[in-house]
Amino acid sequence: MKRYAREQKRPKRVINTDKKRRDEKKVPKTSSSNGFYYSFLTIILLLCLFQITVSAVLNISKIVSYKAKIVQITKTRNAAKALNEQLQDNIKNFSNVTGLEAIARNNLKMSSEDEVLVIINKQEEEEKTEKDAVSRLIKLTKHD
Repeated sequence: MKRYAREQKRPKRVINTDKKRRDEKKVPKTSSSNGFYYSFLTIILLLCLFQITVSAVLNISKIVSYKAKIVQITKTRNAAKALNEQLQDNIKNFSNVTGLEAIARNNLKMSSEDEVLVIINKQEEEEKTEKDAVSRLIKLTKHD
């Protein structure tokens, strides 16, 4: 009887296999699905980072080129202003009769009724002396 009583004390535990199967169905596959999602998100983030970097480089290069253009346009504007001022001064100076006579005499090689125009070209004389010096040097080297 003792033996029977020991065996009767604790009944064997029955494991419900249906419950285990239900628990297994509820747990999603974490390793493969999460790995795919993380890989996909990583690729998308890398593409976004690449796009941001390219955009930043292009914007910086545009800024540099625009600043260079601004400097060039500013220089051109200042030169145009100086030329305008010079031309306005010339208009004021040459609006009288003596100014017109000076322009006619110097630029157009004209003279008034009582004047004789004499043109002296200093540049031609300087060029002749240079040519003579070169020709002398050539003659000296040929004779040696």
